[in-house]
Amino acid sequence: MSKTTIVIFGGTGDLAQRKLIPALYNLRRKRRLDGEVNVVGFARAQHGDDSYRGLLQEGARELGGLETTPEEWAEFARCLHYVCGDLGDAAAFEELGRKLAEVEGTDGANRLFYFAIAPSLHRLAAEGLRDAGLTTEESGWRRVIVEKPFGKDEESARELNRALHNVFRENQTFRIDHYLGKETVQNLLVLRFGNAIFEPLWNRNYVDNVQVTVSEAVDVEGRAGYYDGSGVVRDMIQNHLMQLMCLVAMEPPDSLAPESVRDRKGDLLRAVRRWTPEEFREHAVRAQYAGYSDEPGVAPGSVTPTYAALRLYVDNWRWQGVPFYLRSGKAMEEKVSEIIIQFKNPPLAMFERLGGSGFAPNILSICVQPDEGVHLQIDSKAVDAGFITHPVDLSFHYKDELRLGQELPEAYERLLEDAMEGDASLFIRADQIEEAWNIVDPLLKCWESPEASPPETYGQGTWGPSGSAGLLRQDGFLWQTLCGGH
Repeated sequence: MSKTTIVIFGGTGDLAQRKLIPALYNLRRKRRLDGEVNVVGFARAQHGDDSYRGLLQEGARELGGLETTPEEWAEFARCLHYVCGDLGDAAAFEELGRKLAEVEGTDGANRLFYFAIAPSLHRLAAEGLRDAGLTTEESGWRRVIVEKPFGKDEESARELNRALHNVFRENQTFRIDHYLGKETVQNLLVLRFGNAIFEPLWNRNYVDNVQVTVSEAVDVEGRAGYYDGSGVVRDMIQNHLMQLMCLVAMEPPDSLAPESVRDRKGDLLRAVRRWTPEEFREHAVRAQYAGYSDEPGVAPGSVTPTYAALRLYVDNWRWQGVPFYLRSGKAMEEKVSEIIIQFKNPPLAMFERLGGSGFAPNILSICVQPDEGVHLQIDSKAVDAGFITHPVDLSFHYKDELRLGQELPEAYERLLEDAMEGDASLFIRADQIEEAWNIVDPLLKCWESPEASPPETYGQGTWGPSGSAGLLRQDGFLWQTLCGGH
């Protein structure tokens, strides 16, 4: 059996306790880990192996909701180890090397380095590993997982890519977006390319518009110091929403081989129409929720948006002229992540609609969260009402597929397993990162210029500012959601 060591930089942090350790525990419980797997945490906090195990047990329970028996945790905890050190200290990496030799034995092991640290520290971590000789592949493969945010603009993303490529090859580098590990997101490929009823309609001839919504009910939750320097475009749109858009709109890959899928995503991003900063004024709306400026850590007079909506076009044969609307915000009415495909109305409206005029469009909704599944809204004849119609919902929920006691896997389970297997299908390639920044950089320049209009304000617990609805009304559309209550 093969051995693998996972080294978590930021091993005492929130991500390790809330997501990574519960995911690894569940993979081990499901017998999904191939061979012997050890975990070595690396951080500045003073811990020995035993106190580190206690920290992770408490954190995984309180933050990650992990439920275990003492016996189950004791068995898992034997694989957890710790090194205390600073990323700028060469001696700390020498100590890490000694710990790895102790854990792996004379035969060595594969190594997966997880950078659960700030982007400004990625170069230090990568170069420290290289200089200590810990990235050589004499006794197994070496890979690195890098968390978002990946840069703050296109220039910084390119520089970060160069810094990582000085140590790791591109095929060793796994840039993670946890949204891509969700079951419904993965199901997009099957929904599109595995069902003959959808693929022939998935184009400009039948689709009126596409909407991608990622809304959060929570506010900045005490993270205003970080958030105020980032904002919703950097935090959500450049990564999560762009990746969802890729899966919705990309061309069919030749196969499910990782590079085939990632090539098509790269093609899609290159086809997105580039707006200039001036043009973005007509195609985007920004806003802050009421009370944001009073949050501790927010700079006086801050114009950082907590909500953004934008209109994009994909200039290729399939999607020419179809608007793609992306919106994301904090402190909104519901926590919803949803993709809406709104189809064109029939050419002749022969029927009346129950309760009003007009005709309800057919809508395909892919609900990423909270209730993962798929909805299809069609028009149907109302009972005992002649040929008056009303919309009805055909739905599929993943929870209905679960066996007794089974739960949907966390996204990090799938992504960690894929990284250990070397499958990069659900990870983001360097060119995709840079293309996505290239799309939104002009928007950031537009909003960060001194001449920019101040952001709108929207009430907490609402669906955002009036300007967002106005953006769609310009084209005769409304924001839609089927998986939320709105």
